[in-house]
Amino acid sequence: MQTLVLFDIDGTLLSAGRASREALAQAFRRHGVADMGFDGYDFSGKTDPQIIRELFERAGACAEDLASAVDTVLDYYLPELEARIAPEAVVAKRGAADLLRLLHGRADVTLALLTGNHERGARAKLAPIGFNEYFPFGAFGNDHADRYELPRIAVARARERTGREFQGKRVVVVGDSVHDVACGRGLNVKSVAVATGLTSPERLARESPDHLFADFSDFAAVAEAIVR
Repeated sequence: MQTLVLFDIDGTLLSAGRASREALAQAFRRHGVADMGFDGYDFSGKTDPQIIRELFERAGACAEDLASAVDTVLDYYLPELEARIAPEAVVAKRGAADLLRLLHGRADVTLALLTGNHERGARAKLAPIGFNEYFPFGAFGNDHADRYELPRIAVARARERTGREFQGKRVVVVGDSVHDVACGRGLNVKSVAVATGLTSPERLARESPDHLFADFSDFAAVAEAIVR
């Protein structure tokens, strides 16, 4: 049976250091917000537009101005991010490259992205470690600001690309945040959580993922959990 495997990026496949936060801070400065504080804000598992909107709301921005402001900051953010993404700034998570090579080599697996990143930002982060080749398509933050809408978009896009109908546990979401585990529940997908990001294994376990791993170091075991 064919399996659609949807991978998160930040904290799951790679770490890009402080590139995203520095780029976002500069984008806010270009918009006229000299010091948008990030202290105490949880970025995990959210889309780029959602993050920008929530930061504005936290700072007391007027609701009627938000849509335009979010778009403007996002337009500033993307080139700022690209300028900060150097090969040395991106580090693949342990075992991620091996896992992707293994899954990519299987005829019964279709790989795609499921990420809150704008696609332009996602591609910039994946490029230095050569991961773009594994993901011809996906669902991104520019497809919908609500992360919980992205699995449906990814499944529909997979159907358009492959002609196959992926349903239930034949759709697998792999990620490091509680939102990665929870976002596919409406479609009854399989969730594979990895404690490679900022969320503790204990917190991930409370979301009852189908499988939970510390990392991808035993990539063969992770692959087996994904496809079985």
